Amino acid sequence: MLFKDYFSEIQNMLNEVSEKESNHIVDAANIIASAIENDGVLHVFGCGHSQMYAMELFYRAGGLVPVNAILAPSLSLSPSAPVSTFSERQEGLAKILLEEEVTYPGDVMLIVSTSGRNPVPIEMAIEAKKKGMKVIALTSLSFSKEVNSRSKGGEKLYELADVVLDNHGESGDAIMQLSSVDSKFGPTSSIIGFTILQSIVVQVIENLDKKGIEPPIYVSSNLDKGDDINRKHIENYRNRITCL
Repeated sequence: MLFKDYFSEIQNMLNEVSEKESNHIVDAANIIASAIENDGVLHVFGCGHSQMYAMELFYRAGGLVPVNAILAPSLSLSPSAPVSTFSERQEGLAKILLEEEVTYPGDVMLIVSTSGRNPVPIEMAIEAKKKGMKVIALTSLSFSKEVNSRSKGGEKLYELADVVLDNHGESGDAIMQLSSVDSKFGPTSSIIGFTILQSIVVQVIENLDKKGIEPPIYVSSNLDKGDDINRKHIENYRNRITCL
């Protein structure tokens, strides 16, 4: 049964990431914890399927409160996936999008792009740095290094980041194959990427706790105490986070 092989491959990748990305996970957690300690916010950005990473970290039970998901409709798979692909390649769009967000120097920008080649995520890194933010990139280095940049400056996302998190995915983001099927299938980026990001959140919370800072954590709204706790968090960050 091929699905069991897929489970095995994913587990091997998780083990590899745990070993080889540990220092980068720690570095990312240190940057984010320092920003939160100084009243900063973590902004999360991606295009197409990579918007899922922003959704995963934002308003998440058991997750950090000071997370701003940048969810541009033009880059969403709804109402049109082809429009999302087209929009991701448009020069100048990232600057416009970032101007709509509330940002301060000392905030952190986390950008997710598996290929790291398209103009919008690349320019988002450039614009975030102009605003005094540290940039963390989640990408596939092997994929990115095999393709040409579509940015007019020729950069790739990983070349612009202060910390690079490699999801260790293959070029094309799929690992399974059959001799009778032309294309590879079984993507890996979301499973590995979500695990990397949530591991960073876990480390951020430990870092803050060690400094005697109470980590701002959302509680499930389906717990009896959840609404009261979350209401206070929302009041504290409503002016900093767009979707609140």
